[in-house]
Amino acid sequence: MENFFSIRSLFLRGAMFLFTFALSLLLAGEPEAAGKPIKVFILSGQSNMVGAGKVDGGSSRWGSQFLDPVVSVYKGDYEPPPLGDYDSMEPIKTLKLDAFGGVKPTPYPGGGVRVTRGFVKVKESGIYEFRPGYGGSMNNVMEVNGKVVHRKEVGQDPIRTEIKLESGKKVPFKITYFSKDANGLGWIVRLDVPGALSTMVKFKGMYPYLIDKNRQWKPRDDVWYKGVVAAVGSRWLGVSGGRIGPELGFGHAVGNHYEEPVLILKTSQGNRSLSWDFLTPGSKRFEYGGKIYAGYKESPLSWEKGTKPKPINWYAGKQYDDCFGAAHEVLDNFDKQFPHWKGRGYEIEGFAWWQGDKDRYNDGHAVQYEKNLVRLIKTLRKEFKAQDAKFVVATLGQTAKDAPSSNDKLILDAQLAVDGKTGKYPEFKGNVAAVYTHPLSQGGASNSHYNGNAQTYMDVGLAMGEAMVGLIKKDE
Repeated sequence: MENFFSIRSLFLRGAMFLFTFALSLLLAGEPEAAGKPIKVFILSGQSNMVGAGKVDGGSSRWGSQFLDPVVSVYKGDYEPPPLGDYDSMEPIKTLKLDAFGGVKPTPYPGGGVRVTRGFVKVKESGIYEFRPGYGGSMNNVMEVNGKVVHRKEVGQDPIRTEIKLESGKKVPFKITYFSKDANGLGWIVRLDVPGALSTMVKFKGMYPYLIDKNRQWKPRDDVWYKGVVAAVGSRWLGVSGGRIGPELGFGHAVGNHYEEPVLILKTSQGNRSLSWDFLTPGSKRFEYGGKIYAGYKESPLSWEKGTKPKPINWYAGKQYDDCFGAAHEVLDNFDKQFPHWKGRGYEIEGFAWWQGDKDRYNDGHAVQYEKNLVRLIKTLRKEFKAQDAKFVVATLGQTAKDAPSSNDKLILDAQLAVDGKTGKYPEFKGNVAAVYTHPLSQGGASNSHYNGNAQTYMDVGLAMGEAMVGLIKKDE
């Protein structure tokens, strides 16, 4: 009987384990979004889609700001404090540097741990970031006025801390190199610049999700950015380089909506018109103001009626072919381009378009803009076999709805007209949206790239992304 109860107990425990395991699988549902296709959004347009929002004041090679640089060499390999107290240790050699910074800084002596000391004096008061070294020489710790402003351990990402400096005031600096690589190369960046992303995020508290707890730019791990043609790059979405476009805000908006990973594929080129460079395949020539305007694959842009056209080294629609041909190249080689998503496949969820500035300088192109925009929406969906993909258009920011008649107003009205809510194009209801960007333009204009104001690019991108999500939710 005792054996019977033991066996019964084991059986019950086993059954309970299997029940619990099965229940956990049921509650978990699908094994995350691991096997689902990647959600793809294709962004295109001209220079403002390429991106001109400044991240900071721009980096410059240091040189004249650094005074009396002296490098000291200490025996052995680098040791962190307290063993490596290089202010108390006796150097084996010391060398005053004739130059520090620039393209070809004075070569450093070898033979041990290199520590450079001297003074910094900036011309303008402000908040600065220092980026010492290049390649292996980036592995160092830099102090300015006793504050650590840069630290990069071998094999790790750098951690940088901004510092406030006063115009004309000398403050000491020290750079201690962690490896055998050492030189005087370095860059200095002013962060507190009006309109710069660094100013808004780090000093005004805007868009806090762009930085981590160490105040370093933080990429997402669920949204990948791939740029082709003019805005190249392939990385997790985040702040990289000196300029941003609307893809940053757009990517955060759509990325927050999906459990599945997202690919932002941007293919754009500055100084291009929809009615010439981006003219869609199948577009016919048209007549306006005594001129014949080229149809797709024709050249030149226009010619006097009754004359024979003389082709140039460009044709109507070439930028369309180049940009969207590059997009096809990426998607046709998806597994190779994105090995971290190999085997997942993809779904084109939407298109985003921010363009129109070039067309406003040509009366014929401005008049034809609406017709060409409608054709663009339909053509892209057909070409990429994404008939259900949503489409978001951003307007020219400098033009208000109550503006007087002009080419700018013609293009604005055309961009607003394709919004499915207007009812002008019934087939666009619930799947095409227009974002009115005039309230987001910070007083800037498209032809001046909105004065490089990063807030415009972030806010337009967020608005386009939110409009896209709004369209997508209607089908969910």
